[in-house]
Amino acid sequence: MALIDNIDKYISEAVAHYWRTRRLQRERQKKRGVNDAGLRGAVTGGAQMDGFIDLFTRLIIESGVKEEFIFYKRHLELPGFFRPTKEWDLLVIKDGCLVLAIEAKSQVGPSFGNNFNNRTEEAMGSALDLWTAFREGAFNGGRQPFLGYFFMLEDCESSNRPVRVKEPHFKVFPEFVGASYMKRYEIFCRKLVLERYYTSSSFIVSDSFHGEDGVYREPAVDLSFESFAKTLSSHVRSFI
Repeated sequence: MALIDNIDKYISEAVAHYWRTRRLQRERQKKRGVNDAGLRGAVTGGAQMDGFIDLFTRLIIESGVKEEFIFYKRHLELPGFFRPTKEWDLLVIKDGCLVLAIEAKSQVGPSFGNNFNNRTEEAMGSALDLWTAFREGAFNGGRQPFLGYFFMLEDCESSNRPVRVKEPHFKVFPEFVGASYMKRYEIFCRKLVLERYYTSSSFIVSDSFHGEDGVYREPAVDLSFESFAKTLSSHVRSFI
């Protein structure tokens, strides 16, 4: 059976891995007596997104790419236009061609405001840097790679609460008025694709109480993991 035919099961496993890893990291910190600025240690501890990276890797292999062409955890640098290099979360490079680059990010409260700005600026900047370098002939000789953006957000009261916008000089776009941080991320992920910063994007949410059981939901059909996976697989096959 193809992975895509049972994708919900594999997403649930990755979600459970995320929350379990996060909990274990925090428990280890407490045993060492290290606070690490509250939740920061759980954010910077790494390995939380490994379940998703593993799922992407399996989808890529199932699409016909050998594991030797897939890079994760090392050799992740790609040349940029505005900076020398940028590290991505997952790369596929075959026969001297950049086939695929993926960013896989997450956010857990309580500081949704500042982190939202940081995440959006980072994602847009990374895409702009890569596509400009691509235009200038850094790789592929004109054949476009797949650029993917995956994001998981904590589903909680703070992320669902409407956020007031400040308009001291000009009106913000109407879709942002009264939008929660969850809605803002949904809008952001959608616009990344509409404006062709990324080939495809996926957005899921999960709460800390049921996350270790693999519970998650997808706020928007057009940003579903299944759609992301199908686009990824189709693109990868075109390079084989």
